[in-house]
Amino acid sequence: MAPKFKDGDAVVAVNGKWVSWAHTAAAYMAFLSALVVGMSLHFTKIVQNEHYGFPDEWFPSVSATIGDRYPERSFFQVFIAITSGPRFALVFLWYILTSRPNSTLPKFIAGVGLFRTFTCGGWTYVTSTDDHDWHDIFMISYLVATLPWTLGCLALSPNNRRAVKYRKILASCFFGTLVPLIYYFIQHKVHKVAGAYTKYAFFEWSLILFDVGFDAVTALDFDAFEIVVRDVKGISRGQLKTTADSVLDKEKGKPVGNTFGEGFFWTEIIDAAAEAYNMFVFWSLWTALGVLVWYFPLWHMGISGYELAILSYVSPILLAIPSLKSVATRNPRLFHFLSLSGLLAYKVQNPANRLFLTTFAVACSCIAWAAMLYAERASSSRLESRVFAWGVGLIMSSIAKFACKTNNPIWPIMHAENGGWNKLGLLLGVLAILRSHRRLPTNGGNYFPSSGKKGSSLLAAFGIGGLLFAMHSLLSDSSTMISWVWEGYPVRGPIAVPHGALTILAMGAGLVYGLYYPGVAGSWTAFGIASVGAALLTCYSHWTGFYGGLVLAFYLLAVAPVLVSSAVCHSPAKAFGIGFLLYTFLILFHVWVVAYAFVPGGPLVREHTDWVMITTMLSIGAGVFSAAVTNSSGSKRKIVSPNDKRQRSYFIYILATLQLISIAVAYVRFPTNDYVPYHKEDKVATVGIWTVHFGLDNDMWSSERRMRNVIQELELDVIGLLESDNQRIIMGNRDMTQVLAEDLGMYADFGPGPNKHTWGSALLSKFPIVNSTHHLLPSPVGELAPAIHATLDMYGELVDVVVFHSGQEEDPEDRRLQSEYLAKLMGSSSRPLILLSYLVTKPLEGNYNTYVSELSGMKDIDPTDWDRWCEYILYKKLKRTGYARVSRDSITDTEIQVGKFVIGEPEPENEMRLPEEMMPEGRRFPGLFRGNGVRGHRYHVFDEPRYWQ
Repeated sequence: MAPKFKDGDAVVAVNGKWVSWAHTAAAYMAFLSALVVGMSLHFTKIVQNEHYGFPDEWFPSVSATIGDRYPERSFFQVFIAITSGPRFALVFLWYILTSRPNSTLPKFIAGVGLFRTFTCGGWTYVTSTDDHDWHDIFMISYLVATLPWTLGCLALSPNNRRAVKYRKILASCFFGTLVPLIYYFIQHKVHKVAGAYTKYAFFEWSLILFDVGFDAVTALDFDAFEIVVRDVKGISRGQLKTTADSVLDKEKGKPVGNTFGEGFFWTEIIDAAAEAYNMFVFWSLWTALGVLVWYFPLWHMGISGYELAILSYVSPILLAIPSLKSVATRNPRLFHFLSLSGLLAYKVQNPANRLFLTTFAVACSCIAWAAMLYAERASSSRLESRVFAWGVGLIMSSIAKFACKTNNPIWPIMHAENGGWNKLGLLLGVLAILRSHRRLPTNGGNYFPSSGKKGSSLLAAFGIGGLLFAMHSLLSDSSTMISWVWEGYPVRGPIAVPHGALTILAMGAGLVYGLYYPGVAGSWTAFGIASVGAALLTCYSHWTGFYGGLVLAFYLLAVAPVLVSSAVCHSPAKAFGIGFLLYTFLILFHVWVVAYAFVPGGPLVREHTDWVMITTMLSIGAGVFSAAVTNSSGSKRKIVSPNDKRQRSYFIYILATLQLISIAVAYVRFPTNDYVPYHKEDKVATVGIWTVHFGLDNDMWSSERRMRNVIQELELDVIGLLESDNQRIIMGNRDMTQVLAEDLGMYADFGPGPNKHTWGSALLSKFPIVNSTHHLLPSPVGELAPAIHATLDMYGELVDVVVFHSGQEEDPEDRRLQSEYLAKLMGSSSRPLILLSYLVTKPLEGNYNTYVSELSGMKDIDPTDWDRWCEYILYKKLKRTGYARVSRDSITDTEIQVGKFVIGEPEPENEMRLPEEMMPEGRRFPGLFRGNGVRGHRYHVFDEPRYWQ
C-alpha cells in the first residue's frame, strides 16, 4: 500500500543518508577500536600464530584482534551491537528504495541483507575461542551471502552514476582481494612461510574496509528519503528507472541483456532445480557403473566377464527399433523411473546382483536421456534447458564428491554406515521426476528448414563420445586433474582442497559461455586453444599443467551445448548409440594403458595416455566439424520469449548457488596442517604398511571409513598405502587419501599420478613432509612399480620414508631390476630410513637379500617372521621397539604390518626381546586388538606383538 502523508505531519525529519553514515561510523569504530586496543595491550600475543610470532609476524588478523582477548573483544562487540540498529534500518530503506510492482528480486535481496545481519551477529558473539566450528559456520554463511547481496545491490541500484561507480569499484576491490587473501593463507598454512600471515591479515582487513564501504555508498541514494519516511522523489513507487532497467533497454537483443529482469517465479525455479537434479542422478549412475565393474577383475586378477556390463552405456542404439523409439520419446518418464532402480541398488548385498541392477538402471538412464533430447529438438529453448541441466548435473555431481571427499553419497557402493545418503537421494529423485515430466515433450520436427544441411551423423556421434569421455575421465571429480600434475612436496602446484573449487568454477563459467556464445564455443579457434590446454595437462606438472586443465574444463562445458544440439539433428540410435560405443572404447583404451599386463593386446598401448588424449580431442574435433556444417544452414537460434529468458536466469541462479557451495566446501575442508603424533612425549613413531585394494572391501562397499577407524585405533603416525590410485573411470575418480588425511589429521602424498600408469602408492604422516620424490622403477615387461621417497620431520630429526610396490610375481626380471634400483636409492641416503613395502619375495631368499644388504644398509624389522610374501618393513639407523601384524577383516585381502621406532635414540648394537610389561606405556601397541580384537581386527601370526629394548 502506498504511504499516506500530509504536509506538516512530520515532527522530526532526518535525512535518510544519516542511516548510512551511522552504520558506517559504528562498524568502522568496532573494528578500529579493537585493533587499537589490541595493538596497545596485547601486540605480541595477537600477532602470534601457530608457526611464527614477532618479529616475523607484526600485524594481527581480524579474528585474533576481535575474538581472542579482553578488552578488545568487548570494544568490538559493543560497537557491533550499536551497528545493528542502523544496519536493520539500512536494509529496510534499501528495500523501500528498490521495491517495484511485480518484482521479487528486491524482496530476495532484503532477505539476504537480514540474513547477513544475523550471521554477522553469530560470528561476532560466538568467537573462534568460544566455539571454532560455529564461528566458522556463521562466518562462511556471511561471506557466501555477500555475493548475492553485492550483485543484487548493483542490479537494483537507482540510476545514480556516482553511486553505481563507487559500488562497482568497491565490489571489484572486495572480490579481487579474495585472490591474494587465499594465496597468502595457503603460503602460511601449507608452505609455512614466515610473514605470510601478516600479509594475509592486511588483505583480511581490506575486506572489512571494502565491505563496509560498499554499504556506505547507500548514503548517496538515501538522501532522497526523510524519516519519518517521506518519499520526496517517488523512487519507492517505481517511477524512476533503475540501472538494471537502463541496461536492459540498452542491451535489448543481446544475449546477456535478455537474461534477467523478466520476473521471478518460484514454481519455475523449482522446475529448473528438478531438471538439474535429474541430471545429477544421471551422472551419479553413469559414474557408478565403472566402480562396480572394477570390483570383479580385482578379485579375478584379470578379465572376469562382468566387464560386459559397460555395454549398457550403448543402450541408445536400441532406439533404432521404431516402437521403442516412439515409447521413449513420448514417455521418457517411464525410463527415468526405471533408472531410479540404480539408487535402490545399495539395498542389494550380493555384489553381482548389485552390479546387474545398476547395469539395468544405467541402460534405462541412457535411453531416457537420448530420447528426451531427441524429442525436444523442435523447441530450441527446451532443448537448451535440457542441455544446461545436463551440464549443471555434472557440476552438482562433482560438488557432491568435493563435499563428501570424492565419494558420491548416492552411489551403490555407499550406505548409511560409510557416509551414503541413498534414501534422501532416492526421495529427491522421485520428486524431481514427477515435477520435471509434467510437460510432454514437443516431439516435433527439426528446428531448421528441411532443405538445410546436416553434418555427418557419424562425426556427430564421435563428438558426443569424445565429449562424454573427457567430461567423465577429467571432470567428474574436482581433484582428478590436480592428481595429474601433483609431483610431491614441497607444494609447487594446486592441491585438491581448496583448488578443486577452481575446476568447478571453470566448468560453470564454460557452461554459461557456451550457452550465450555458441558460435565462439563451437569454433575451430576454441578447439585449438582447448587442444593446447589438453597438451599442457598431459605433458606438464604443477601450475602449468593445471592451467591447461582449466582451459580444457572450460572448453568441454562450453562446447557441450553445440555438440548436443548438433547430435539431436540425427537419429538418436546413430548419434548417441554410436557415440556411446566410442565412449565405451575409450574407457577400455584408458584402462588398457595401465592394465596392459592383464589384458589381451595390452602391451600395444602400454603407457600411452597421450594416445588416449589425442583420440579424445580428435573425436571432439569431428563433432565440431559436423556441428559447423549443421549450423551453416542458417538456422541460428535466438531466444525471444520472456519465458525463455527467465528460464536461463533460473539455471544461472542454481549455478551461482552451486559455485558458492563449492567455495564454502573449500573453506571448511581447508587443511589445518597442525597435526600431532600420538606419543609425542615419548618420541615414538608408529609406522605401518597396508595394501588397501583400491578402497573397495570384500563386499564391494567403499572402505575408507573402516580403514580410518583401524588406522586411528592402531595409533599409526605414518602409513604407506598401496593399490591406492583411484583416479580413473573404472575406480570412480576417487581419492581415498582425502578422507583418511582429513579425518585422521595427517599430511598426504600420493604418486606417481594416474597419468604415470601405476596402481598407486600413498603416504600419510602425522609428521610434516619436508620433501618427497616420486619414482617409477624399472619394469621392462610387467606393470610399473611406483615408489615415494619422502623426508619427514620427526621430532626435529629428518627421517626418510620410502613407500614401494614391486611388480607382480610373473615377471622375475622386473622384480630383480627393481630390487637393485631401490637398494641403491636407499643406500644413497645418509639419514635414518624406513621402507614400507610390497616386495613379492620370501624372507631370507632371492631379492630379499638385495633389499636387506650392505648396499642398501637396511635391516628387516623382524628376520624371524617367516610367514611373509608381500609386505615388509625395513629400516636403518633407528631404534626399533616393536612389531606386530594385524588382520584386516573384510576391508581388503592383505593384513596390516606395524612397527614402532624411537626417534633420537641411537640404534643399539645388541638388542634383546622384552615382554610387554617391561615396556613403557607409550611404546606399547594398543591392547584393543588382543585376543579376538575388535570388528575382526586382531594381532595374528604372533600371539602378541614383539618388543625389543
